[in-house]
This record gives sequence, C-alpha cells and structure tokens, in this order.
Amino acid sequence: MKISVVINTFNSEQYLRTTLASVSRFDEIVVCDMHSTDSTIAIASEYGAKIVYYERSGIVEPARNYAISQASNEWVLVVDSDEVVPVELREYLYAFVSSPDGERFSGLFIPRKNYFMGRFMHGAYPDYILRLVRKSKTYWPSTIHATAKIDGLVTKIPRRRKELAFEHLANETIEQRIAKLNNYTNKEVVRRIGQSYTILGAFFKATHRFVRMYILKGGFRDGKAGYVNAMLDAVYKFVTISKLWEHDS
Repeated sequence: MKISVVINTFNSEQYLRTTLASVSRFDEIVVCDMHSTDSTIAIASEYGAKIVYYERSGIVEPARNYAISQASNEWVLVVDSDEVVPVELREYLYAFVSSPDGERFSGLFIPRKNYFMGRFMHGAYPDYILRLVRKSKTYWPSTIHATAKIDGLVTKIPRRRKELAFEHLANETIEQRIAKLNNYTNKEVVRRIGQSYTILGAFFKATHRFVRMYILKGGFRDGKAGYVNAMLDAVYKFVTISKLWEHDS
C-alpha cells in the first residue's frame, strides 16, 4: 500500500527543509501553500513535492480538505510544516496500512512530542493527533483546532511507543506563545459563540487545564518550564471564556 504525505504551508521556511527530509521516502509529497512570500515554494521544489495553492485564511483548517483531495493515494499522512516523522514511525505506518488493521480502520491517532523553553514537555504528551487517514473517508471541519471526521473506525498508537511520536520542532518563546494565544482565542470565540459559562465554571475549566497538564500528566517533572507551560494552557482557556463574555455583553 502507498502513502501520500500532505503538508500545509504559509511562510514555513524555518523548519520545512527538515520536515521534508523526514518524509522524503514516502510515495508522494503534496505541499498545499497559502501563497507564501518567503522561500517555502523553492524548498518544496527541491524535494520534488507536488505544489498546489489555497487562499490565505489565517488558520490551516480550511485548507485541509483541499490538500488531502490533491493526494494521489488513498492513505494520506497529514504533517505540519514544523513536524518530523521519525524513521520508526514511517516503517510502522507502512506496516499498518498493509496489515489487516489497514483494512479494518480508516484513521490512526499518532502521538506527538512537544518542546517548550528547550525541554520536552511531559505534561503535553501524548498530544494525540489524527493524522493518518483514508482520503475517501475523511472530512476536516474548517474551524480552528478541529479534528478530522472519519467515516469508519479509528485507532491509536500506544502512548508508551514514544519512538513512534511526531517530533514537534516548534520551541516557541513565551512572547510567541502569548501572541499566538491572543490570535487563536479570537478564533476560538467564533467557534464557541452560544456557549455559556458561569464565573465558577470558568474557574474550574481553567483550573482543570492546569491540574491535568501539570499534575495528572506529569508536567511537574519539567521544572519551571513545565509550570509555565501548564499555566499558559490554563490561561488560554480562561481568555477564551473571557472573550466569550465580552462578546455577549
């Protein structure tokens, strides 16, 4: 069985060469670009990628369906332009699609390793993302942080198999995280209009985010970086709810 890799890009030159090198042994690479103004297209051309274009929308989700539709093969691996696919994961995926599981399932959740302040974040692992999909069975909603909808069964790579996780190359500064937080929460509000939260509900939602990441998932093992990461995750939820209140006022 063959696998196409699909990568959505916009001014993605920082990590793209590393990402493309990690997927160069797949059967096809499709780069769906939102009209980059840097060297993204030149880098994609170096690796023989099929390049298609989609209108710029500010977030990647509206372009997902189109990008997947441009793949030649039924099985599609969706990779972000700042992610690395380890050799072990590539071998696992080809074994998966060629096995009875490849007949039974239409999607596969893959764990991802995230980094912050120069450290691997235990509190953010396994960060499961649904990225191996059957093209004919997949619909990707256009809202921010949406997960693919699969017509069929899905399964997961066991979280203990850390060697099979995506490597997320982005290692953002606190300033970058806060800027992204403000931008993304604006878009979250659009998606969540109509949802209602009490003051107590907002408190517990944000607190749950912190407790889950810092305590239950082991973020405390990551020192100060783990604490900051968990706190920013809680703030993301609190800011989203605050903006919903502002919208409804």
